[in-house]
Amino acid sequence: MRVSQLMSWIVRGAWSWARRSADIRAGTRAARRFAAFGPGTSIAFPPATVFGEAWIELGAHTLLGADITLTAGMVPGLDLGAEPLIRVGGGCTIGRGSHIVAHRSIELGDDVFTGPYVYITDQNHVYSDPEVPVGRQWPADRPVRIGPGTWIGANAVILPGVRLGRNCVVAAGSVVRPGEYPDHSVIAGVPGRVVRGYDSEAGWVPPLTIGDATPARGREQV
Repeated sequence: MRVSQLMSWIVRGAWSWARRSADIRAGTRAARRFAAFGPGTSIAFPPATVFGEAWIELGAHTLLGADITLTAGMVPGLDLGAEPLIRVGGGCTIGRGSHIVAHRSIELGDDVFTGPYVYITDQNHVYSDPEVPVGRQWPADRPVRIGPGTWIGANAVILPGVRLGRNCVVAAGSVVRPGEYPDHSVIAGVPGRVVRGYDSEAGWVPPLTIGDATPARGREQV
């Protein structure tokens, strides 16, 4: 019993140390594998899946939460060309358990924040041939661009071909379809649609209410 307790204490202590100290930070050997890894940036321990680092750029003072999936290409070891496939700007925060999965181009501007478990990808399966299993058909790629200052709520999905403007809001659990979304769009639902926008003369349309403008403790806001 004492041996079991001792081992439990050792394992919990080691895990606690790793959570505090084993994140990937600028200047470390792991960070040097990336195309760019800005000062003050870190990827929390433990990551879930990270590969294709030579085609991933992370700006300065950007934080990526634990259990993150950050991948460029289908599998590790591919030559993906001269240009990065993932560009994440400076001052971003990507929530725990989120996925950024790129095969062509995913770009996040500066100061993009996400809740946990957000999924962003530029590739999707196709089903054009009814005789071939969907998983065996060659997928389709479309670039994704998320404008600076955007907030993406927990469990949202950003599909290939999405182009979000500046300071957009994606409500928790939304699935954003391909298309162009103007600056200050508020997108909610499955499938996602614009439920509020900003006009330079009229202001927010429809107008903001107290509940919209003031974050409530313990729940996601639109």
